Amino acid sequence: MKEKPETIKIDDQEYIRADAVGKPAQSLNGMPYRIVRTYSAGVFAGYQDSRTGQEVVLRNARRLWQWAGAASLSQLATDGTSKPKDCKFPCAVDRVELLQVIEILDCSEKARNSIEGVQVWQC
Repeated sequence: MKEKPETIKIDDQEYIRADAVGKPAQSLNGMPYRIVRTYSAGVFAGYQDSRTGQEVVLRNARRLWQWAGAASLSQLATDGTSKPKDCKFPCAVDRVELLQVIEILDCSEKARNSIEGVQVWQC
């Protein structure tokens, strides 16, 4: 069966289909894809392996050093970025243990694809 596109175009305006909004991101071996904000280490996106209190372990994680095309982390977790060329996301690391986590956001599949699709930023 052919998968429906997530957007439709009406009068040159692109809209997200209602049934595509909020579709959870595909998990990796049962690990959900999330954006995690820490008190002082910044913001990361990856697959949540574990959480104990304010400590979270992410796998295949990218630091979201600078983003554009989303007004907030909440929008980034829902819609992804509309300006991937203006984002600075370094390469993914296999595993990162984050301390002093203050926010965890579930990501949509659209957001996961968008974040993972941003070119690796290098100096």
